[in-house]
Amino acid sequence: MFVMELTYTAPIEAVEDELDAHIAWLDGYYASGVFLASGRKVPREGGIILAAGVSRAEVERIAAEDPFVLAGVCAYRITEFIATKTSPELAGVRENLAV
Repeated sequence: MFVMELTYTAPIEAVEDELDAHIAWLDGYYASGVFLASGRKVPREGGIILAAGVSRAEVERIAAEDPFVLAGVCAYRITEFIATKTSPELAGVRENLAV
């Protein structure tokens, strides 16, 4: 599983200009089952996306096609972790530690 942390690199007005395209991009990855949750950071300096079911290379490719990235208004930090414990609703993305 991945935590995709985005940080705005431009004024919020420039971010707002790209918001509709960013939401459409999010919707596509929710529909494909890759994105599990997303939202704004508080204070509003970026956002967080939880993603699963893809490789690190794939999640990096997905981040690179975000309209926010293409417009130069954000940068991503991607952290991979092994979700060994989840709520029952996320049991489908639970992982086992390799021994």
